[in-house]
Amino acid sequence: MIESLHSPHIARVKALISSRGNKERAAHGEFIAEGLQCAREAFTTTQGPSVKTVYLTESGQSRIEQAGLDISKAEVVMVSEPVMAAMSSTITPQGIISICSVSDSDFANLKASGKSRFIYLHEIQDPGNAGTILRTADAMGVDAVIVSPGSVDMYSPKVVRATAGSLWHVPLFTGVTLAQITEQLPSVKKIALSAQGSNSLLDIKDLPDVVAIFGNEARGIDALIGSDVMQVSIPMTGNAESLNLAAAAAIVIFHLSHK
Repeated sequence: MIESLHSPHIARVKALISSRGNKERAAHGEFIAEGLQCAREAFTTTQGPSVKTVYLTESGQSRIEQAGLDISKAEVVMVSEPVMAAMSSTITPQGIISICSVSDSDFANLKASGKSRFIYLHEIQDPGNAGTILRTADAMGVDAVIVSPGSVDMYSPKVVRATAGSLWHVPLFTGVTLAQITEQLPSVKKIALSAQGSNSLLDIKDLPDVVAIFGNEARGIDALIGSDVMQVSIPMTGNAESLNLAAAAAIVIFHLSHK
């Protein structure tokens, strides 16, 4: 068991969750997932990121055993509670930290089926929004989540926590431009959520392959608007001026999943 607070294992984990962790994650193709829920998804699904190393306290090991998880394919390192606290980015660690491999997803392999539902996040900055939208996409059976350059790192600790394990269920493609989507999926219908949209979401029916575009929290999607993009708005009968991006996206995704 590792008990030293000067262990290189701590430095390895901290480098991946620090404020500059995006560079470390990109350089090494690794990210951190904390807690039992992410571990459960990582060890029980056949898709998504794989676990390379899992750090456990005795209480964390007990949680893993109670959940019946087979973690034998990963390197298992036992650590003390103080070491776990030094590693963790959460206030109350569950005693489980996994180092996972970033998914090696090739956008060139993504195909549309005729009734595909894709989500495109354009320069989204808030990790809670990004993670929650991916979680909603998972719940509603979306075929893939595609993320533009300049968006929040989808493998940052805050985004990973916000996905609540859905990171292991939805194909994720990052660093993809809208032009690349047009080239790869030329027949897909593009709709963009916009407060100025002249088309009501409720009037969107019988869509074939579609990609729903959600823009930056502050700037929206004005820079993306072209003749091939339909602007849609959510009709609101109450007094609220606007909706949080994740809430608005959930409404759109739910609607599209039933059309």
